[in-house]
Amino acid sequence: MSQMYSSGPDETAEAKLPRRDWILLPLLSIFTIAALALSTEWYARRVFPQSSGDIYQCIIGGNILDGARGAPNSDCRGNRADSPITEYRLNSCGHRAGIECGPKPKGTYRIVMIGSSFAIGEGVPMEKTVAAVLPADISSVTGRKVDLYNEGMFSEIPKVLAPHFDQVMAAQPDMVLWILTPEDVKSESVVITAAGSPQNSGKGESAPPKKLSLFGRILRRVRATFADRPATEAATVVFHHYVDMYSNRLISLVLLRHVLDADQSRYVESYLANPDAEFLNAKPGIGWKNNLKLFDRDDAEMEASASAAGIPLVVALLPNRAQAAIISMGKWPTGIDPFKVDGDLRAIVSGHGGIYVDILPEFRNVLNSEQYFYLVNGHPDERGSALVAGTLAKALTGGAVPALSARPRDQLEQAR
Repeated sequence: MSQMYSSGPDETAEAKLPRRDWILLPLLSIFTIAALALSTEWYARRVFPQSSGDIYQCIIGGNILDGARGAPNSDCRGNRADSPITEYRLNSCGHRAGIECGPKPKGTYRIVMIGSSFAIGEGVPMEKTVAAVLPADISSVTGRKVDLYNEGMFSEIPKVLAPHFDQVMAAQPDMVLWILTPEDVKSESVVITAAGSPQNSGKGESAPPKKLSLFGRILRRVRATFADRPATEAATVVFHHYVDMYSNRLISLVLLRHVLDADQSRYVESYLANPDAEFLNAKPGIGWKNNLKLFDRDDAEMEASASAAGIPLVVALLPNRAQAAIISMGKWPTGIDPFKVDGDLRAIVSGHGGIYVDILPEFRNVLNSEQYFYLVNGHPDERGSALVAGTLAKALTGGAVPALSARPRDQLEQAR
């Protein structure tokens, strides 16, 4: 039989936490969190090595209206987020072309490629870029000697390209290939906004806005995001925005993104909650319609210049990572159409007499095609560049460009 004990008042009173523990326990918690954060950052930097160099050291920074220009004869190394450290060697004209600028070789069909960071091949070694692989792919089908001169450059969006199209013509192209992305079209309104601001107009119509602190800017953005969205969707938008912004400083954020977005369906769901996904809507809003209107104007100017020179201007839309994933899945939520932007751009380009080659349908045949793109950096990797080059070669030699039409096998054998 167990014996019952009674306790006095002093024995039942709860033992009070020593005063020093009120200081030590929070400090221990902070130390544990800091240790976990530092070890995670250390591990992330081992998984995604970062360069001490900067790819923008090769860039002569223009303003938002003029775009960026390559520094002639420059050589730099660097990377962004989860892409590998890559060398960017520019020729005397400031182009990552792999060849010197100048007259085209005799007996060759010269393609001059233009576009922004997808065209320059960000995050991909020079010999693995679309510009390096595409000529061989075309030659293997046509039997022609094809020379591709790459004038692609960071931030070379339509508004920047149109006024300087005469420089493209100076490279003596037989054809101009414009590599376009949804982000290029989206940037149209960003440029117009910057151009129309009082600060850029020089008219001094209003005083510059009060500069907020970093915390103030973050708080304002978070409040605005949560104001018109469900809490879950708003949290997703805020998370991806700051991962993209600070991915080159806190590599653990890149690692976290790779963990959270590893699943294809979850990645697509999170992307569609982002305002950047507006171009995927089956019924785009006013903002995207305005982007298309501005693109229409810039494309018309470039098509007129190319037509006057008797040079075909060929436009191809490359998908971004999320768009490639949706097309690869073969199904998408109600209200989403990954091919809508393709049709809109085709109508604009064809309406101005240009040639539009459609490569998006090819991504239906590629399982998990988003894995051919860097998750955070967003650009095609080496495999993605090879995939894009192959789809472009197929489209260009399929009859869209008569001079590059595929030749019968017996003629190819004779040419060889």
